[in-house]
Amino acid sequence: MSLKSERRGIHVDQSELLCKKGCGYYGNPAWQGFCSKCWREEYHKARQKQIQEDWELAERLQREEEEAYASSQSTQGAQSLTFSKFEEKKTNEKTRKVTTVKKFFTASSRTGAKKVAQEKVVKQGQLGRERNADNILRDLKEIFTPSWELASPTEAEIQEAKAPSPSINRQASIETDRVSKEFIEFLKTYHKPGQDIYKQCKLFLDTMNHKRDLSIEEQSECAQDFYQNVAEKLQTRWKAPPEKVEKAMDQIEKYIMTRQYKYVFCPETTDDEKKDLAVQKRIRALHWVTPQMLCVPVNEEIPEVSDMVVKAITDIIEMDSKRVPRDKLACITKCSKHIFNAIKITKNEPASADDFLPTLIYIVLKGNPPRLQSNIQYITRFCNPSRLMTGEDGYYFTNLCCAVAFIEKLDAQSLNLSQEDFDRFMTGQTSPKKQESDSWSPDVCLGVKQMYKNLDLLSQLNERQDRIVSEAKKLEKDLIDWTDGVAKEVQDIVEKYPLEIKPKNQALAAIDSENVENDKLPPPLQPQVYAG
Repeated sequence: MSLKSERRGIHVDQSELLCKKGCGYYGNPAWQGFCSKCWREEYHKARQKQIQEDWELAERLQREEEEAYASSQSTQGAQSLTFSKFEEKKTNEKTRKVTTVKKFFTASSRTGAKKVAQEKVVKQGQLGRERNADNILRDLKEIFTPSWELASPTEAEIQEAKAPSPSINRQASIETDRVSKEFIEFLKTYHKPGQDIYKQCKLFLDTMNHKRDLSIEEQSECAQDFYQNVAEKLQTRWKAPPEKVEKAMDQIEKYIMTRQYKYVFCPETTDDEKKDLAVQKRIRALHWVTPQMLCVPVNEEIPEVSDMVVKAITDIIEMDSKRVPRDKLACITKCSKHIFNAIKITKNEPASADDFLPTLIYIVLKGNPPRLQSNIQYITRFCNPSRLMTGEDGYYFTNLCCAVAFIEKLDAQSLNLSQEDFDRFMTGQTSPKKQESDSWSPDVCLGVKQMYKNLDLLSQLNERQDRIVSEAKKLEKDLIDWTDGVAKEVQDIVEKYPLEIKPKNQALAAIDSENVENDKLPPPLQPQVYAG
């Protein structure tokens, strides 16, 4: 889907929201522009082609292995042919005699069992040479057989599923119990079909509990196939009208996904969490984007419009708290309706699609919903496909996917900015100029004025901090240069005037000490008394 930046703002043709195969349903970027139905058809075609190629490879490997084994056996058989015939004749004769005697003393059933055991021993050698090729074929079948066929349990697996396990017997949450009771009460209105639906749902949940090792794409295929099979039975076998089919499918989805949510939402085997962090970081970096840059036709100075914007942000954030894909879609739908109402109040006329998408992008940037990519992937994988292909839910969800794709690829041209300004805004060196307080109308809320004043002050402080950091780095460089210069001068002086260390002189004796070695010293002075 190509998003274009025009003078009027962000524009997307409504035809680009539809499936690129031309079936008339809504497409999805997660399905490469296809709708759910066409995407599954393309996926199965590619998968069947891969299965056929791998199957042919396995058969070729099996034939080569059998030929190699046959050639090795023929070489050995030519050398011991005569001896083998003699041993075979002797063994058969001995076996016949032993069997004839045992018939008189052994029950026929035991004889039959023994014969079967002997046949198994004989066949074991024949099966040995085919074991490797059969293992290859079996492994390929398990890998490439459609996931729903693999998920179909046998009678033994059904009995095993009925046995208690820690995951199934864990204490259910309050919400799970409530949903289960509501589902049972709902199915009572369907009588016999309701019992069959409940059995199929339980069997599906037990099957999914035993298939935790499947990839998230294969689990999604299981769920989509299950939805399709149940819907077809409701329409063809039980002749339910479309309204009852839709209600039943909503209840089935709610019952199943409430129990499967903790296993299939943002699983560790995918990179959903990594994408969530990347989108959050991207939205935080775009905090400076203003409604004017996106050409958003919404005036938040109007109290009613401001309330609608707050409700829209609340709805898009609340989407993460829901466990059922349909409930998450309902949050997107409520958010979109609040956006349409805000545009209608601002323009005093019905909103158009060209007005809706820029406003939705602005709401996503302002709200920064948690785990946005995980929620989109969860809806795409496990929602009832009919909801994503048609109706207002599918339309709003497709627009949300387009909004996220636009945010991920947003550049200077999309906002009608120069590349230099865009880079400065992204790095935080500066921010777009805010409206001066003096130009506000008297009716504007004082809190809004104070908010913009604080933003201007923060912008100035940011510039001052950048200057201080720059000067500090310069001072640090000057100090390093000065230290290096002084050290160099000291080294030059030391090299020019090297330090000479002279030998230590002998210590002088004290004057009043006994002078044994030198008697030439004068005697000490004696005190004299003078009469005066």
